Amino acid sequence: MSTIAWSWTYFWTVWFFVIYSDNLTKVSMFLNTLTPKFYVALTGTSSLISGLILIFEWWYFRKYGTSFIEQVSVSHLRPLLGGVDNSSPTNSNTSNGDADSNRQSVSECKVWRNPLNLFRGAEYNRYMWVTGREPLTYYDMNLSAQDHQTFFTCDSDHLRPADAIMQKAWRERNPQARISAAHQSLELEDCATASILLAEEEATTIVEAEKLFKQALKAGEGCYRRSQQLQHHGAQYEAQHRRDTNVLVYIKRRLAMCSRKLGRTREAVKMLRDLMKEFPLLSMFNIHENLLESLLELQNYADVQAVLAKYDDISLPKSATICYTAALLKARAVSDKFSPEAASRRGLSTAEMNAVEAIHRAVEFNPHVPKYLLEMKSLILPPEHILKRGDSEAIAYAFFHLQHWKRVEGALNLLHCTWEGTVFHEVSVYPKKELPFFILFTAGLCSFTAMLALLTHQFPELMGVFAKAFLSTLFAPLNFIMEKVESILPSSLWHQLTRI
Repeated sequence: MSTIAWSWTYFWTVWFFVIYSDNLTKVSMFLNTLTPKFYVALTGTSSLISGLILIFEWWYFRKYGTSFIEQVSVSHLRPLLGGVDNSSPTNSNTSNGDADSNRQSVSECKVWRNPLNLFRGAEYNRYMWVTGREPLTYYDMNLSAQDHQTFFTCDSDHLRPADAIMQKAWRERNPQARISAAHQSLELEDCATASILLAEEEATTIVEAEKLFKQALKAGEGCYRRSQQLQHHGAQYEAQHRRDTNVLVYIKRRLAMCSRKLGRTREAVKMLRDLMKEFPLLSMFNIHENLLESLLELQNYADVQAVLAKYDDISLPKSATICYTAALLKARAVSDKFSPEAASRRGLSTAEMNAVEAIHRAVEFNPHVPKYLLEMKSLILPPEHILKRGDSEAIAYAFFHLQHWKRVEGALNLLHCTWEGTVFHEVSVYPKKELPFFILFTAGLCSFTAMLALLTHQFPELMGVFAKAFLSTLFAPLNFIMEKVESILPSSLWHQLTRI
């Protein structure tokens, strides 16, 4: 058997070299007939095409913050070439893996859900009762409706009547229609998402909301355990498990927020830590920002620093909470004794310089925050969604963290002095976004082909000689192999194969 396989391998190898020899002769004849005008047209066209690709790549990067070629390669070409599909489950916790794979894809998004958003019924509606004005914009509520449909529904909801009702309820614009649908769903069975909706929109106090969330937790845990056992039985069960995971995480996070608002801060910290330990890769809710705020309320600055050490990383999407909390900890070490006059006379110490650098890094990330922390602009209720590095993120941060800055003696004074430029800051330490590889590659390709086109136009004969010499060098190894094959093979066999 091995003799037959070797014979076939030998035959096809010889056949390849015969075909190559014939084609190489034709290619050589074709290259000898080319004129310098052809090389000018070839290099000019290549330069034009690469220039157009460069312009499109640059426009796409400026608008979306990523490379188009890289995005297409990762999203479409890699699965076709047999690459690993990060969205497919690799362990028992399917949703955790999905969230980890989605981290990079959402890291460049600009609009994020506010991790500390208030309760509509128990908090936002108070403003409406007093002023008669809507506390949230239609755009913000529409984004929330999209979030609810993404996190709390799946394609198999029509199989369960209660879930089918809730699927329609999340699409309703009228709050009363949503609440009525939730009550109708609860009449059929103990539905976790129905209890969530009532806790968010119908409960008028945090105590009532907590009671409804505990009811939702009981139902959510049961659904989660059942779907966890069936998640590998097909795509439908996998989608159910992903939905049930999102529901469970949301409930536990909101219960921790209820404890924080009711003064049980240590209990809230424990619940948030347990939640992050149970779902370490599920970062869509930014639970660490809830944990940071609770730890700051306890004045547990060592644990705050430990959380920052884990999440204040260049590869992760930053936020005002991360940057300004890091600045607050640096300012806390020097703010009580800081004086602008003394600093201007003796210069800044190492600790003071670190604090100033941290504040400038935070201000460079979101320059809107200082005006709210220094109470130069009035605070309003934070929205349910924030624009990263925008005014809405500054409002949301200052609304919850202003008290923590006031608690640290001299911190706001140091922020005011640094922000106004009393202490000069020479070098920015905020990491700039690097250009994608394909922009640099297309820029280099465009420059190289443009230079070749110019040289070919100016020195056509010389560049023609160089082109032929380059091609000869490129084909030299194959020519060498062909000569060796011709010397080994019998001339009669070579002649017969050539005739074939």
